[in-house]
Amino acid sequence: QVQLVESGGGLVQPGGSLRLSCAATGRLFAIDEMAWYRQAPGKQRELVASIARFGRTTYSDSVKDRFTISRDSAKNTVYLQMNSLKSEDTAVYYCNIKPSFRPEYWGQGTQVTVSS
Repeated sequence: QVQLVESGGGLVQPGGSLRLSCAATGRLFAIDEMAWYRQAPGKQRELVASIARFGRTTYSDSVKDRFTISRDSAKNTVYLQMNSLKSEDTAVYYCNIKPSFRPEYWGQGTQVTVSS
């Protein structure tokens, strides 16, 4: 059974920083891609950032130059460093992994609220 355990969400003031973590536990031989998505109230879930097995990253235009995704493949863990946070970054953030030759998995979500 594969589980994704997310942590690091919370309340932060505009301009502040947060770091999200997502650890994948269970039987995993290889993970092709790890990513973070977010969903704000009344909006569709959107891709925030992704990182492929050999380190290639992609970012949504709205977070480029503010967020950094990284992974520790030995620990099956993905991180999202979020700097210069804005109110529009408020959302539930979901971890997503795409293992090789297996269906993808989702985390339970962690709330990020940016407010003064």
